[in-house]
Amino acid sequence: MKFDRKLIAGIFAAAAVTVSAAGHAASVEKVTGAGSSFAYPIISKWASAYKEETGIEVNYQSVGSGAGIKQIKAGNVDFGASDAPLTVEDLKDSGLTQWPLIMGGIVPVANVPGIKPGELAVDGETLAAILMGKITNWNDPAIAKLNPDADLPDLRITVVHRSDSSGTTAIFTNYLSKASDAWKSEVGEGKTVNWMSKGNLGGKGNEGVASYTGRIKGAIGYVEYAYALENKLTYMDMINRDGNRVAPTSDNFAAAAAGADWKGTPGFRVVLTNQPGENSWPITGSTFAMVHTDPKNPAQVKAVLDFFKWSMANGQPAAAELHYIPIPKSVAELIESSWEEKINLK
Repeated sequence: MKFDRKLIAGIFAAAAVTVSAAGHAASVEKVTGAGSSFAYPIISKWASAYKEETGIEVNYQSVGSGAGIKQIKAGNVDFGASDAPLTVEDLKDSGLTQWPLIMGGIVPVANVPGIKPGELAVDGETLAAILMGKITNWNDPAIAKLNPDADLPDLRITVVHRSDSSGTTAIFTNYLSKASDAWKSEVGEGKTVNWMSKGNLGGKGNEGVASYTGRIKGAIGYVEYAYALENKLTYMDMINRDGNRVAPTSDNFAAAAAGADWKGTPGFRVVLTNQPGENSWPITGSTFAMVHTDPKNPAQVKAVLDFFKWSMANGQPAAAELHYIPIPKSVAELIESSWEEKINLK
């Protein structure tokens, strides 16, 4: 994805805070990270602005959550990022700690001729049936019932999903398992699942799913909302847990996150899917950053923490621009306290 550097500078101009070189280890010029494609757009913006402020490069690779977890566990990068948080036991066994770095929404996207963004709505049961190959055409009665005013074509549905180990898939399938008993019993949830629909296609990263869905008529996929906007994809509204039709908006993502108990949840492992609330977007999730608690190179991890502390303090305008939900100040304070408690930088 390409981002306008002038736009980045403008977004941060009002909120920019000069970060002195004394706040960083003088020897650190570059930190590396890898993982979640869900969070790539915002980390990319933060990294560009941060380098302009401090001269420190943050090189983040969008390789998928599963690969990011493997790379941080192996010590190949300074931080990993995953939309599927590790268990408390896995964190302990791996010598890692994690925290939420951003929240956002995953949206179903479709390529249906004549249909514009937000013109179609889908509920969890119907979405699951489509992805399982039980609904195979766009003019199926189940879709038509939810969209009585839509001109649905007689067009075969092609399911596009992630081919890599994906936190986006983990969030998406967690929601489907809550919304559909059939999905829960026949497919389940995880970073990878067995896609049942015939003729389905796998794309690498949110980027790959967005590309396939945008090119193939009749396709349906799922991506983080920023990718839908950037690639001008036709996103769908959803029927949420309260039975209301909701659009993918920052306010509705925030509504789903409003009741999150970060303080009372070990490892910050809050699940935001299928939350109650009149306006809650049902497929909302977080991306979690991960570092070693007893790092071999403390200066590198200190530089990682400086970057994320800066992003929590200064990154809200950029997050809003891409329709993410920034970490609230109260949660940022909890996160910084957890760093002091769990990470040995001596």
